[in-house]
Amino acid sequence: MGLRRTISFPTDSRPAWESLCAAFRTDSESPAVRMIDNLPAFPDEIPEPGWKELRVALSGGMVTIRTTSAGLECSIWGNAEAPLIRSWNLTCFVLASVGQGTVELENGTSVSALEFRQLVL
Repeated sequence: MGLRRTISFPTDSRPAWESLCAAFRTDSESPAVRMIDNLPAFPDEIPEPGWKELRVALSGGMVTIRTTSAGLECSIWGNAEAPLIRSWNLTCFVLASVGQGTVELENGTSVSALEFRQLVL
């Protein structure tokens, strides 16, 4: 069982990978793509527009980002330790911040990127 959060955006567009990488770097992270749509990827590979699933390595571990009808879903394993949970929270924040979206919390409410950061990071 995994931990999941949905990030919704005001339009159908989602943030470009290059913009996400730049935002991660402001938090001293260097994301490396490990898989694109269930295929191995080079760490510095840039996903083509229209990707459905990314597996991204961060300092705390691997985070999965999937396209859904509601936006993007960010997930990790359910038995994750604190460093991976921090990477997961940071990924949700970066997605929402760059895409000007909202993060859905466990209680069903949605918060802005800044509100989310204040709650979990």
